[in-house]
Amino acid sequence: MGSHHSHRASKNLKTAFFLNLAFTIFEFIGGLYTNSIALTSDALHDVGDTFSLGSAWYLENLSKRKPDKKFTFGYARFSLLGALINSIILIVGSIFVIYHGIERLIHPEEADAVGMIFFAIVGVVVNAYAAWRLMGGKTLNEQVMSWHLLEDVLGWVAVLIAAIVMYFEDVPFLDPALSLFIAAFILYGVFKRLRKTLFVFLQGVPSGIDMVELEIKLNEVEHVKSIHDCRIWSLEGEQNVFTVHVMLEHISSVAQVHEVRMALLELLKPYNFKHITIQTEFDPETCFA
Repeated sequence: MGSHHSHRASKNLKTAFFLNLAFTIFEFIGGLYTNSIALTSDALHDVGDTFSLGSAWYLENLSKRKPDKKFTFGYARFSLLGALINSIILIVGSIFVIYHGIERLIHPEEADAVGMIFFAIVGVVVNAYAAWRLMGGKTLNEQVMSWHLLEDVLGWVAVLIAAIVMYFEDVPFLDPALSLFIAAFILYGVFKRLRKTLFVFLQGVPSGIDMVELEIKLNEVEHVKSIHDCRIWSLEGEQNVFTVHVMLEHISSVAQVHEVRMALLELLKPYNFKHITIQTEFDPETCFA
């Protein structure tokens, strides 16, 4: 079943990637043809989406590879690299759009409203179809990208509404104003995701895990005298790693050590750690029978 889901996810991401790639090229041409900076800013956003979809597709396949002598934790962490590169592309591109948007506000130029309406309708249809393909997916990659594409649909609806207004009213400032709004929206989302990405890169404790509470629970296990060097981090935001040194007391047999380890593992089950390492230590008074 897991193999079936992985194959389906890879196929859906591949379809969404090529749809988005083709449309992004189409969109840049449309921006030049209609003289619309709003279309160009959306095209820039779609460059980031295309990279995200391509990364998700590639990493979906790469994630099937098992840990080896080169990457002992596996290849999951490569997704963070993709997220970081994608964020940089979007930040640089958004600054470019903001610069030209402000310039266009100061010196307004007419945009082809009819052309914008056409491209906006195509944008809504293409992105809605790609989002639909990924909706209901079993993998996190599919679910995240489906929501990302739904945001694009809303962006294109905004472009469509603005283009219709521009068709009936002479408001050339509406196009650059919309481009600034889209760029600001992109930057908000990018910095939000970038903060999370860097937090994982810096091996911060995953959200939802209370270290103090967990350490108290570990110390309450029978025969545990104390714990130290308790470490928790995430490989890529989904798979979490846990290591701890446990000082044991009143241990008289190897069987008791095994029982303590089993009790600790049972306690850790709700946290769904991908990798768990428990190093047991003994106080000087311990003597095995």
